Amino acid sequence: MGKKRKFKNENEEREFWSTQDSTDVVDWSTAEKAVLADLRPSLKTISLRLPAHILEEIKLLAHKHDVPYQSLIKLFLAERVQQELKEGAV
Repeated sequence: MGKKRKFKNENEEREFWSTQDSTDVVDWSTAEKAVLADLRPSLKTISLRLPAHILEEIKLLAHKHDVPYQSLIKLFLAERVQQELKEGAV
């Protein structure tokens, strides 16, 4: 393995890694597993108006699955977004 590299800035480092195979530069046999505790995606709060009957049905489903209704809504939305992206509908 080569000597330790110094980069002037992130752009220079990004350019370097976009053209290099890390096995030519890093001795992975000495690497240690990193634990990223409490790593969570950034969230943004929104206000969403739903018809009362739909919200009640979501709450019933959430209770049936023993999850908070807001978590169930996020799951439903995430699944649908992935489905739409796979189908190329967007």
